[in-house]
Amino acid sequence: MQKKEIIDITNKLYKLTILFPKKEPLRYKMREVGNRVLEDIITLEVFHNPIPGDDFLPVDNSKAKEGIFNLKTNLDIIISYFEVAKYQNWVSYFDVLEVQEKYDKIKDNLFKSLLLKIEEKNKQKTIVKQSVRVVKKEDKKDLDSRKKKIIDFLRQRKQAQVWEIKELLPDVSKRTLRRDFEYLLKQGLVQRIGERNETFYRLS
Repeated sequence: MQKKEIIDITNKLYKLTILFPKKEPLRYKMREVGNRVLEDIITLEVFHNPIPGDDFLPVDNSKAKEGIFNLKTNLDIIISYFEVAKYQNWVSYFDVLEVQEKYDKIKDNLFKSLLLKIEEKNKQKTIVKQSVRVVKKEDKKDLDSRKKKIIDFLRQRKQAQVWEIKELLPDVSKRTLRRDFEYLLKQGLVQRIGERNETFYRLS
């Protein structure tokens, strides 16, 4: 949907409701909700149409879903108002129906396209996160035997200091073990807790 289209629909709503009785509350209620629909759509910035056939595209916004459901609520309200207006004989039944169908179309496009695409984006993010986890697991496979022993020791003991690893690997210097831990820290495989003599390492 283009910005011009939603403005045209709002204009038609105004022209239609001007024929309602002047003191009729529905005249002003429908305009008020119609304005909210216009504002909701503009706020969500869903007018871009790079893919043929897509009326609405998701916004990269953490509050996008909340905005979408606000829009859906306002569309439900205005469509219900049209149902009431159709049978009041204030204007032609078919004139009311014509504008109502345009709001119905907005609602259909909203849920068929916008929400589906937001879910698709969320799935893509999940796939990316899973890929990152797989890469980290693959990194573990590339560790040399000494680093694998350190990882296994931490898995069993939950946490350890360098001197404990030195007892496990007596032929390896503390300096080398500290380098090993620095490597494991950079790979995101372990965490360092505390300082100086109270430094512990544990698995991430």
